[in-house]
Amino acid sequence: MATFFASLQGTHAGHLTALGLALLAAVLHAIFGALQKGRHDPWLSRAAIDGCYGIMSLPLALFVVPWPSHRLWLLLAGAFFIHVGYKLLQAMAYSRGAYTVVYPVVRGTGPLFTVAASGFVFGELFTPGQWGGVLMLVCGILGLALYNLRHVVVDRHTLVPALALAVMTGGFVALYTTYDAYGIRAAADPFTFLAWFFTIDGIFMPVLTNRRWRALPMAEFVPLVRRGLVGAVVAWFSFGSIMMATRLDNVGQAAVLRETSTVWAAVIGWILLGEKVGPRRLLLMALIAGGAVLVEVAG
Repeated sequence: MATFFASLQGTHAGHLTALGLALLAAVLHAIFGALQKGRHDPWLSRAAIDGCYGIMSLPLALFVVPWPSHRLWLLLAGAFFIHVGYKLLQAMAYSRGAYTVVYPVVRGTGPLFTVAASGFVFGELFTPGQWGGVLMLVCGILGLALYNLRHVVVDRHTLVPALALAVMTGGFVALYTTYDAYGIRAAADPFTFLAWFFTIDGIFMPVLTNRRWRALPMAEFVPLVRRGLVGAVVAWFSFGSIMMATRLDNVGQAAVLRETSTVWAAVIGWILLGEKVGPRRLLLMALIAGGAVLVEVAG
C-alpha cells in the first residue's frame, strides 16, 4: 500500500486522490464532531474514542508497519505534545461557549493559518484566485459563527474568553496539520507514522479522565465504549485521509478542503437530526463550498 501511494506522488492521479481524501476527511470530521456531541460527558467521549483507537492501532504498530527511525520517534513525540495542547484548548473553549459558536471559529481560523504556515514550511504558493477562495471559505465559516451567536443561547459572560480560546485552538489546528504533514512526509512508510501516532495519542485523554471513569455508572459504560469504538474508526479514517492527502499534494489546499466539514455537519444535522437550514445558513454554506471550489479551480 505504501508503495502504491508513493507511486502517486507528483502525478495528476495523486492530485485527484489527494482531493478525494481531503473531501472524505471533511465528511468524516463532521461525523466525528456529531459523535462527540452525544449525551455523555464530552471529556469521557473523547477519552473513549482516543483509548479505542490507541488499542486498535497497537497491533498494527507492533506487527504490521516498519519500525520508526530515531528521527521519526522524535517527530512523533512532538506530535503528541502538540495534540495535547490542541485537545486541552478545544475542551476549554467548548466549556466556555456554545459548540455552534466556537466550532466554526476554530475551523475558520485553522485553514487561514495553515495556508500561511505551509508557505513557510513547504514553500507552497497560492495564486491570488486561491487566496480569494480561502477568504470566501473563512468568511462563510465565521459568518456561520456570527449567525449561531445571534440565534443560540450562550453564556455571555464567558463569550470573550471562549472566542479567544477558539482562535488559539484554530492556531493549533494549523500547527498540528503542518507539523503532522512534515512528519508523515519524513516517514519512509506513511502508515508507520499513522499507526504509531494513534497508538501514542490514545494514551493522554484516558489517563487525564481517570477519576471521571471511576465515577461513571456501570449502565453508562457500555454505551460510551460503543461510541468510542465507532468514533475510533471514524477518527482513523478521517485523520488518516487528511494526512495522506498532505503527503500526496499541497498541504494548504488539503487543509482548506477539509474545512468544508462545517457544510457536511449542517447537512448531517438537516438530514438525520431534522434541523432547519434556512436561506441565510444555506447562503453561508454555499459561500464555504464556493471558496473550496475556487481554491481547487484557481490552483
